[in-house]
Amino acid sequence: MSITTRLAAALVFAALLAAQQHAPVGYTDTPYLPDGKWRVHDLNRPHPKKVTPGTNGSAPSDALVLFDGTNLDHWTGLRGDKVSPPSWKLENGYIEVVPGTTDLSTKEKFGDMQLHIEWASPEKIEGESQDRGNSGVIIQGRYEVQVLDSYTNVTYADGQAGAIYGQYPPLVNASRKPGEWQTYDIVWEAPKFENGKLLSPGYLTLFHNGVLLHNRKAYIGTVVHRQVAHYTPHDAEEPLVLQNHGTKVRFRNIWVRKIGTYDQP
Repeated sequence: MSITTRLAAALVFAALLAAQQHAPVGYTDTPYLPDGKWRVHDLNRPHPKKVTPGTNGSAPSDALVLFDGTNLDHWTGLRGDKVSPPSWKLENGYIEVVPGTTDLSTKEKFGDMQLHIEWASPEKIEGESQDRGNSGVIIQGRYEVQVLDSYTNVTYADGQAGAIYGQYPPLVNASRKPGEWQTYDIVWEAPKFENGKLLSPGYLTLFHNGVLLHNRKAYIGTVVHRQVAHYTPHDAEEPLVLQNHGTKVRFRNIWVRKIGTYDQP
C-alpha cells in the first residue's frame, strides 16, 4: 500500500470516528407518534432510569425484597381479616408453612407488578391430588396462582401447579420433583374498576421454571372453590398473600417490582 493510499485510508477512518463521536442523540423535526406527545427519536424524551439486573434469580436493584432468608419484617399473619405476628417457620434461608396456623400477608400493597418467588413442596410424598404440597400465591389477596406438587400427582387440571386456580390450567406442566426448588416469575396487570364497575380484568403472565404457562391470561374473577369466579371491586393496590393449605411448603427469594409507565423520568 502506498503512502498516499494509507493517508487516504487514515483520513476516511478519522472522518468516520468523528462522525460517531458527534452522532445525533435525538431529533426535533421528526413526525409525532400516534399519541401526539413525543416525536419519533425525540431529543427531549425522558430516558429510562438505570437498573442493575440480578443474577440467578436475585433481585434487581430497583426491587423490593420481601424475603431474603433472614427475617419476616415485610410479613404478617392473616386469618380472615385478623392480623397477627407471622407464625411460619424460618430457618436455613427459607420460610415453611406451619399447618394449623395463618396465611402470610405482606404489609405492603401492590397493583401492577413483576413478582419473583421460589417454592418447594415436601420431599417426602404424603397425600394425593390437592392434599400434596398445596399452597398458593394469592395476588392482591384475591387472585390465586396454584402451588402444588404436580410432578407425578394427578388432580383436576385447573388446580395443578401453575394453574389460575379454578379457571385455567397451565399451558404445560413444568414441575420439578418434590423437594426441589421451583420458580414462579409473574407479571401482573391489576384489574381496573370505576364507580364499582369492572373496566378491565386482571391479566397474568407466568413463567414456571423458565417455561411460559400463561401469556397475559385474563382472570374470570376472585378465586373461589367449586364455583364460577366473579369480580368484586377493590382498591388498586392490595397485599400479596401466601396460602396455608395445611402442607409444609417452603418459600424463599421473594421480590417484587412495581410496574410504572413509559416516560417516567
